[in-house]
Amino acid sequence: MTHPLVLVHGFMGGRAQWDLQVVALGGQRKVVPVALPGFGDRNTDAPQTTIAGMAGSVVADLDQLGIQHFDLLGHSMGGMVVQEVIKLVPDRVEKLILYGTGAVGALPGRFETIAESKARARKEGLKSTARRIAATWFLEREQAAEFEGCARIAEQTSQNAFDAGLDAMQDWSGKTNLKAITTPTLVLWGDGDRTYPWSQTELLWRSVQQAKLAVVPGCAHAVHLEKPELFNLLITDFLEAR
Repeated sequence: MTHPLVLVHGFMGGRAQWDLQVVALGGQRKVVPVALPGFGDRNTDAPQTTIAGMAGSVVADLDQLGIQHFDLLGHSMGGMVVQEVIKLVPDRVEKLILYGTGAVGALPGRFETIAESKARARKEGLKSTARRIAATWFLEREQAAEFEGCARIAEQTSQNAFDAGLDAMQDWSGKTNLKAITTPTLVLWGDGDRTYPWSQTELLWRSVQQAKLAVVPGCAHAVHLEKPELFNLLITDFLEAR
């Protein structure tokens, strides 16, 4: 049985960032990109202030859509969110993909600290900050083919969501719950990721009981936009494996 694939974006993301996946994978299964309140096309909604609250929002959206059992992918901050979704509704998640993410929100090794992101946003403005952060997602930065589209999505982030998202990540850790995850899991990471170091990826891979690992060379934090064909192949292979 093919289950819907639910996609959860990260900080300064939005559901439109998954357009390539919706087109490529939509013929095989139902693909459901969700938007976190305050981000993307939901930027007028009041944001959740905790990672657990964001997870509750995702579950509520799926309940409203009538989706009971699903495969679940979370990217970056969205990877933290889906770790909380697993705690809320473990029996509803068939397979889990932790993509470009980690088990702690304070982001050790990130391109800049959370405090620095806050300070620079106040000084430079949210739009400039959005474009600067979006550039770090790509190995070729602003020269990457998908940068402009990604930056436009980041620019939609509300100021309240920007602040709330950083605070939520600062206060979150999922390390103690990793060994409790029994759902078949794929950990996926680009080897040039500037946001999450290998140590975070390795922790997920070695701690989650049934975790498989995919490391994609020549990519940063946006493998699904930098090498979409390979990304989609890895996702499909994992979801279709018995």
